[in-house]
Amino acid sequence: MNLLGKLDWSAIPLDQPIIMGASGGVVLVIVSILSWVTLKGYVPYLWREWITSVDHKRIGIMYIILALIMLLRGFADAIMMRAQQALAAGGAQGYLPPEHFDQIFSAHGTIMIFFMAMPFVIGMMNFVVPLQLGVRDMAFPTLNSVALGLTASGILLTNVSLAVGEFSKAGWVAYPPLSELQYSPGVGVDYYLWALQISGVGTLMTGINFVATILKTRAPGMSYMRMPVFCWTSLAANLLIVAAFPVLTATLAMLLLDRYLGFHFFTTDGQGNAMMYVNLFWVWGHPEVYILVLPAFGIFSEVVSTFSGKPLFGYRSMVAATMAICVLSFIVWLHHFFTMGASANVNGFFGVMTMIIAVPTGVKVFNWLFTMYGGRIRFTVPILWSIGFMVTFVIGGMTGVLMAVPPADFQLHNSLFLIAHFHNVIIGGTVFGLMAGYNYWFPKAFGFKLDERWGRISFWCWLVGFYVAFMPLYALGLMGMTRRMQHYDVASWQPWLVVAAVGVVVILFGIASQVVQLVVSIRDREQLKVTADPWNGRTLEWATASPPPGWNFAVLPQVRGLDALWNKKQRERTQAQPAQERKFDPIEVPKNSPTGFIIAFFAVVAGFAMIWHIWWMAGAGVIGIFLTTLAFAFRDDEEIEIPAEQIARFEQANQAEIAA
Repeated sequence: MNLLGKLDWSAIPLDQPIIMGASGGVVLVIVSILSWVTLKGYVPYLWREWITSVDHKRIGIMYIILALIMLLRGFADAIMMRAQQALAAGGAQGYLPPEHFDQIFSAHGTIMIFFMAMPFVIGMMNFVVPLQLGVRDMAFPTLNSVALGLTASGILLTNVSLAVGEFSKAGWVAYPPLSELQYSPGVGVDYYLWALQISGVGTLMTGINFVATILKTRAPGMSYMRMPVFCWTSLAANLLIVAAFPVLTATLAMLLLDRYLGFHFFTTDGQGNAMMYVNLFWVWGHPEVYILVLPAFGIFSEVVSTFSGKPLFGYRSMVAATMAICVLSFIVWLHHFFTMGASANVNGFFGVMTMIIAVPTGVKVFNWLFTMYGGRIRFTVPILWSIGFMVTFVIGGMTGVLMAVPPADFQLHNSLFLIAHFHNVIIGGTVFGLMAGYNYWFPKAFGFKLDERWGRISFWCWLVGFYVAFMPLYALGLMGMTRRMQHYDVASWQPWLVVAAVGVVVILFGIASQVVQLVVSIRDREQLKVTADPWNGRTLEWATASPPPGWNFAVLPQVRGLDALWNKKQRERTQAQPAQERKFDPIEVPKNSPTGFIIAFFAVVAGFAMIWHIWWMAGAGVIGIFLTTLAFAFRDDEEIEIPAEQIARFEQANQAEIAA
């Protein structure tokens, strides 16, 4: 019996210079950062203030840092794919062998959906939602830390596959029979499955946590119809997480049973049904699109209202549209495979439902436009991202409605037209929304603004680069080019692919500009320093200091209507407020806990062991998770008390900033 299961020296791809070079570069960067942190003596600070923190703000920022790192990783894959396709026409084979190209497009989709977009969205919600609700933390703070740890575990396993073994070659959707053991006997699909299973459990924990927080822990006076729209879209997204992610977990578990124990859920030669995997995957997959885009819609609602200097137009219709999308997203999934062979009646029903779900989205777009109409618009970086979104997302939505017509989809399915549409809505909707939120809430998180000049450069590079990169793909799809082609013989496609590659380079300049923006902003942070309310905001996150203290609010705010902070500011301007000496009570906040970090460590151990069939190590990992959970369950101290004197000192020091 081999103690290391299938793991041996042949797992390291020493014959692949691109992979080894990339792996060596990543290891060098990680070692350099760890060495710098250690030499500077930052390790105790990072452990105390960040890694073991259960503060929702710190956890949100760590999610976003993970997402930005994975944006760079996923975008590197995109550059390699675009370069390969620009070169590999006719007799030319490009520079990527087919098996490496297959891993790259599989990793790109997996990383960008699960490990970039999802952590970015969850990070934004983590940071903002409790502040907007006027509460001090999430309903389950330590569960929040565990969820972050599990997400990081999935990310680590995915990146380990770069240097040890291989990643999946079955695409980010891993359809059987290609993902079954007969056609993918290596460990690539196992890396994919275990990374998603572990991170998926963390995402489900997050969904439960947010639903409980939003439904049960709002500030006094904040009824449902007084919640900011971002809280509504976060609620809808997390309801979708709670309903949809168990389906994904069960589906991937069935595929794991097929691969590990010889079950036949999806193997056609064993009376299984491969099409059932596709059905179940997209029962999760289409709600996932709205899990990503609904919080972005909420960000646009906050940004457009703030920078137009007006209340959001049609608040109630916006809430109704959000919840309508939440429900309708579960009855459109079959449009992902009209070509399956279902009857015309079935295809027709799902085509009509897909067109209907566009209606509440249209309501939102008109509400944003009417909010801007007649307002005093300040053209800051967040509003630029919002305007760019409206144009880009509407185009992507229209191509989606086109593909909702089954006969048209029969022609366009699996073509580059589909790729262009998908990126049109995910980049134009989710990514643009996240960038708007990143620029909008950054001053609240760190106490200084991001540099406007570099922010504008970044926006225009992203916008122009997107259109140059993806509009040619619509044309190529109509010309018949299918997705995932490592090489092609039709020479007339090459000029379009060269233009698309140029567009990716322009987006690269946009990402580089964002890196420069961050560096310049940190360098000039004293000049860019802000008060509690730098944008003249409308919601409660702007009612506390920038950055907020660990307890968020010294006294929980009393909410008297929609746009609670805006109404409070109007009352203070019109009514003379007698000076009062404020008295503070001690506040209990959750105690830091290493539980999330330790569980994440054992999750990586167990996942890696299951991938390589190292059964004793897998058992040790599972036992470690169990014992850590048990130790947390029997903890003595749950909270620490912040003395009233400390709160009073902080409030006194920051009173002028908050008043400003």
